[in-house]
Amino acid sequence: MIPVTKCFLPPIEAYTQWVQKAYDKQWLTNRGELVQLLEQQLKEYLGVEWMTITNNGTVPLQIAIKLLGNNGEIITTPFSYVATTAAIVWEHCTPVFVDIHPDYLTIDETKIEAAITDKTTAILATHVFGNPCNIEAIEAIAQKHDLAVIYDAAHAFGVNYNGQSIFNYGNVSTCSFHATKLFHTGEGGAMFCNDKDLQHRLYYSHNFGHKGPLDFHGLGINGKISELHAAMGLAVFPYMQNIITERKIVVDLYNQLLDFSKIQKMKIRANTAWNYSYYPVIFESEEKLLKALEKLNENDIFPRRYFNPSLNTVPYVNNGETMPVSETIASRIICLPLYVGLERQEIEMICKLINS
Repeated sequence: MIPVTKCFLPPIEAYTQWVQKAYDKQWLTNRGELVQLLEQQLKEYLGVEWMTITNNGTVPLQIAIKLLGNNGEIITTPFSYVATTAAIVWEHCTPVFVDIHPDYLTIDETKIEAAITDKTTAILATHVFGNPCNIEAIEAIAQKHDLAVIYDAAHAFGVNYNGQSIFNYGNVSTCSFHATKLFHTGEGGAMFCNDKDLQHRLYYSHNFGHKGPLDFHGLGINGKISELHAAMGLAVFPYMQNIITERKIVVDLYNQLLDFSKIQKMKIRANTAWNYSYYPVIFESEEKLLKALEKLNENDIFPRRYFNPSLNTVPYVNNGETMPVSETIASRIICLPLYVGLERQEIEMICKLINS
């Protein structure tokens, strides 16, 4: 079977040597030395000033929205994983959808201002498949209207834009370290921020609001990651260059072998050093997608319809408003298998089946 992705697993010995350190310390959670070491390594690797690792990639979104959303309207994309919209609703804010760009698949920045009202408090945009939004335009709009900017950068580990980490943009950026991601801790995530005061609020918010053992800065939640998860991150981290190199080989082969007269690929924004996190292709119609999917499945190949459905159609937010570009893309897009260890002959078979 060829799945859409496979979790990269380092040698078990590499993992257990880090787990042994946690055992020796008898310290399994509450920000032990493994979590702190992983944060330091990642800050240096990514080129960021501050980050806090969390127990998943959704909690950072929820914390950021709690601090910046103020129960208002948040302008967001309908083309993302459901967690983006769910986090807005969970934190008692109202998602206001803006359609996407048909080539970049990120929020269409030219449509944002028309959606702003006196209730708008923030923009929550997703760097879809690691492809940056139009950051300059979004941040100019946010400054003009005094709005916070939160970037869901779940897919964007290691992406650089205009010569620096994608995580350096916005009031808050978040990332996922889920097992399916480029870099992972099994389950995990992180939040990034450049403002000292907001860093402080984000940090205490992920630790129940604690100010020492007996006092509290304010409201908080349990967003802490365990030492066992940090151990996985520390074991994976030395392989990052190999992971990216091998994924680039797969992407280059897809680019070489697929017939783009019949399908469309995502356009990567200029000045982006991409991370080869996903390989989405868009068919001419949903009917053609389903035919290709059937043929692939018959050959034990299992891409994923990612993202589908368009989030403006999810029952708990659907108000009848249409997002034509997002809805048609969502009906016609799949992500092809992409992982370390995918063989050339497997890629050739995938391309042959799609091209036919």
